[in-house]
Amino acid sequence: MSATPRLSAILITRDEAIDLPDCLASLGFCDEIVVVDSGSTDATIAIARAAGATVVVTDEWPGFGAQKQRALDLATGDFVLSIDADERIPAALAEEIRAAISRGDRAGWRINRRSSFLGRFLLHGGWYPDRILRLAKREAARFTPDRVHERLEVAGAVGDLSADMIHHSYRSIDEVLDKGRRYGLAAAAERRARGKRGGLFVAILRAKWAFLRHYVLQAGFLDGAHGFVAALAKAQETFWRWLAVGWET
Repeated sequence: MSATPRLSAILITRDEAIDLPDCLASLGFCDEIVVVDSGSTDATIAIARAAGATVVVTDEWPGFGAQKQRALDLATGDFVLSIDADERIPAALAEEIRAAISRGDRAGWRINRRSSFLGRFLLHGGWYPDRILRLAKREAARFTPDRVHERLEVAGAVGDLSADMIHHSYRSIDEVLDKGRRYGLAAAAERRARGKRGGLFVAILRAKWAFLRHYVLQAGFLDGAHGFVAALAKAQETFWRWLAVGWET
């Protein structure tokens, strides 16, 4: 490893022209930005290239895990920072990241996301704290092949950073409904391929449990109306996931 470790930010995109400029602007502390795009029809690719990113466009969509692994394989830095277009790295977190990779005493670090939902930052209901492994030594890192809800895994010790990453998760009800359905159906296809079974009865029970877990057990009610709607969104995604496992989609 070089005396001054190089850091590569990696992200995957599709039609992210609204979110991408602010995301890229927050990555100025990185030595390299790698963007793998899956056929954007808006200005996403032009925005990424104008920011100096290395951009690769793919012809097919293999799922989140495989697509992020493509971005990881293209990175050349000693360390990689995995980020989504709707996320931002504040200055305090950027400084902490540079200090962590300079020490190099871990194979990876979890970063805590502070997520907004319909214009409000949620502090309960499983939304916060939300520590996710996002920073790692490149040679020790790999993404799981899951089509949705993929994870970055590393071989070695993992630590925690203290500063928050900002996540603009859902900006409208339309986005909530659309993502819940798409993510739910994608997860169902993966479960079906693994031989899992579902159906209407299972879907109803799972959705009810998801709502109770997020709204009651994880105190989502403390976030008011936003917490209620967020718990409903989790229940919706759960419902479609388990219904579609046993039904034709």
